[in-house]
Amino acid sequence: MTDIPLPRLRTAQRVVVKIGSALIVDPEQAAPRQAWLDSVAQDIANLRAQGTEVVVVSSGAIALARHQLGLTTRRVLRLEEKQAAASVGQIRLAQAWTDALSRYGLTAAQLLLTPDDTEHRNRYLNARASLNTLLALGCVPIINENDAIATTEIRFGDNDRLAARVAEMINADQLVLLSDIDGLYTADPRNNPDARHLPVVAELTDSIEAMGGAPPPGYSSGGMRTKLMAARIATQSGCAMAITQGQPLHPLARLCDGGRCTWFLPATDARSARKSWIAGSLTPAGQAVIDDGAVRALAMGSSLLPAGVTSVTGDFDRGDLIAVMDRQGNRIACGLAAYAADDARRIAGRQSDEIEALLGWHGADELIHRDDLVLLARAEATAP
Repeated sequence: MTDIPLPRLRTAQRVVVKIGSALIVDPEQAAPRQAWLDSVAQDIANLRAQGTEVVVVSSGAIALARHQLGLTTRRVLRLEEKQAAASVGQIRLAQAWTDALSRYGLTAAQLLLTPDDTEHRNRYLNARASLNTLLALGCVPIINENDAIATTEIRFGDNDRLAARVAEMINADQLVLLSDIDGLYTADPRNNPDARHLPVVAELTDSIEAMGGAPPPGYSSGGMRTKLMAARIATQSGCAMAITQGQPLHPLARLCDGGRCTWFLPATDARSARKSWIAGSLTPAGQAVIDDGAVRALAMGSSLLPAGVTSVTGDFDRGDLIAVMDRQGNRIACGLAAYAADDARRIAGRQSDEIEALLGWHGADELIHRDDLVLLARAEATAP
């Protein structure tokens, strides 16, 4: 055990909830488990009422369409059959979520993602911006992998890892995987009566990862192995993750009330993880020179506005890393540019309310938002 306080779902600010096909779809009826889905929608409404933003990563599209399309004779579908089933099932899945959430005054929004949307920086930024905007507007985003266009070579393969990527993308502080098991055990409890439940995992060691097994039978493509992969993605980005039993009604309320689960503790807070990635993992593609007033503003925690920029050099796209230099040529910060190089040069030295007239469109007010900027220690200590 660890002395570090365990995360509590009741105190989360932003949560990603992953739900697998086996929980959503009644295999005998080939339809959503409506009473269960309604209970989850009520749980989400209660979380929203206490100020917690919720994003759902939901499987179930292919499972919902298999019976309708007559694709039940074999367990493993060909790629083109999965794509066809996803195209049909996504409509039913989206409608099921819309109906359930609307009963509690919530608006569902559907997003379909591919691996490229989280691995390619520009698409990552666009997806993140869409999710943040939907949350700000009070919506509940419902996300699934875009199976209708996925290929064998590029796909997440399971929604556990997709959920972890989404949690990383939006700086969620908690990820909840609703499962057919109430957490991680030292061995498979179905086969080993001596298996011990682990209520908390402070660090993902090799011995912990070795506890993952093969995916279970049925429609699900997950299993404990992929849940541990998701835990590594989530915890390294500063997000706590829980695995808990999802079959009973109101699974999120049960977790809020201290229901049995395994918590995987974050390696660090999400912002520090992101700042560390920006500072140490990328090579600047360009640079912006700023005036003394902008240096002082950055040292006080502000974003970098175009008005404080005196020149821009390099060839970079939106989302690329650029260095921030003072007039003396000292590198004082680095961050992710909100505009490509040519657009950044056009708005340099101008007020934010002039951006639309200069470019013909208006994106961010900042050249680099403070959440995407790392100030070097020297600049913090010596800012004029």
